[in-house]
Amino acid sequence: MNSIYDLHTHSTASDGTLTPGLLVRRAAAAGVTVLALTDHDTTEGLAEAGAVARELGITLIPGVEISVTWGARTVHIVGLNLEIDNPALQTGLAGLMDFRAWRAEEIGRRLAKHGIEQAYEGAKALSNGVLIGRTHFARFLVHRRLAADTGDVFKRFLTNGKPGYVAGQWATLEAAVGWIRAAGGQAVVAHPARYGLTRTRVQALLGEFREHGGVAIEVVTGSHSRDDAFTFARHAREQHLLASAGSDFHGPENPWLELGRLPPLPEDCTPIWHDWRHLARDFDPALAKPGVFRTLLGG
Repeated sequence: MNSIYDLHTHSTASDGTLTPGLLVRRAAAAGVTVLALTDHDTTEGLAEAGAVARELGITLIPGVEISVTWGARTVHIVGLNLEIDNPALQTGLAGLMDFRAWRAEEIGRRLAKHGIEQAYEGAKALSNGVLIGRTHFARFLVHRRLAADTGDVFKRFLTNGKPGYVAGQWATLEAAVGWIRAAGGQAVVAHPARYGLTRTRVQALLGEFREHGGVAIEVVTGSHSRDDAFTFARHAREQHLLASAGSDFHGPENPWLELGRLPPLPEDCTPIWHDWRHLARDFDPALAKPGVFRTLLGG
């Protein structure tokens, strides 16, 4: 049986709407055989996800999606195959979580000045209480009927120049890739078509990323069109990068973005899993160490 990979997903450990365990169960039911949990700036969901993955007999890759400031904009770098107890990684993520906590309070303050009271409290109630992201504010504002959907919220309230906008102060590209490499992982540029970069800027981003030790780019992902996939497959070839694939699933309320329902990578790509020799299955979720998850690379 051919493996079905989904290497970019989110749970309630960050801004997804399914718990880590329910996410794994849904992925298994969808036929996914190799799943990466890549919550924003945290690895807290991996122990729960790992226990369920072992129960169901699917392979979970330990991951994270790190927020990065590059060229005055936010980009995301996915880390795969991580040793999640690595001190450099966890220290870096802790710093990002501290900023996230301050940013959430500041978004609440700015929305209050705009006449929207209790936004912070409402967003917190929709989160796990620790990581409160812009998506939680968006869901709260939709619930308050102040916007039609979460996309409308971002457009009217949370983007640059709007009442609830707070500029990100994230990791540098070099730092994010460095944390991933220190943890024995592989760094991947997430959903590159979403950043609205010109071809020249894409080449600059990928060139710098590769110089720092990044190895792959998401070619097929939930927000990419068919043309985007072929465009970034070409960038991967030109920059000598591997190709990754992930839904960027956040929850079943977005049925067009289902786990594992991804088109195949273009044939001229080299998949990131190409050199994954085997996937061990000895993860101890009580210790939150990536035995069953960790891909053992050859070479």
